[in-house]
Amino acid sequence: QVQLVESGGGLVQAGGSLRLSCAASGRTLSSYGMAWFRQAPGKQRDLVATISSGGITNYVDSVQGRFTISRDNAKNTMFLQMNSLKPEDTAIYYCAGRRTGGYEYWGQGTQVTVTA
Repeated sequence: QVQLVESGGGLVQAGGSLRLSCAASGRTLSSYGMAWFRQAPGKQRDLVATISSGGITNYVDSVQGRFTISRDNAKNTMFLQMNSLKPEDTAIYYCAGRRTGGYEYWGQGTQVTVTA
């Protein structure tokens, strides 16, 4: 069983930066595909970025060039560096992990609020 815990959320002005962390326990993450999702009030949970076990990354268009997903397998931790934040980035951010198929492990979420 994998437990994921996010941290690093907060309140920031538009144009600012935040770095989210996702710490894993229970098993090592090195063989897991990982991702960040977000859910804004009244909306569905959407994929933001993914990173494969081999370090290949993908981003949704709305965050491309502003967000960077990374992982430190030695520390069993994944990160999301968020720069040039916009009010529309306001959401609860969740990290997720999977071996194969759908994402089966989820964190509890961390709130990111961007003010204009």
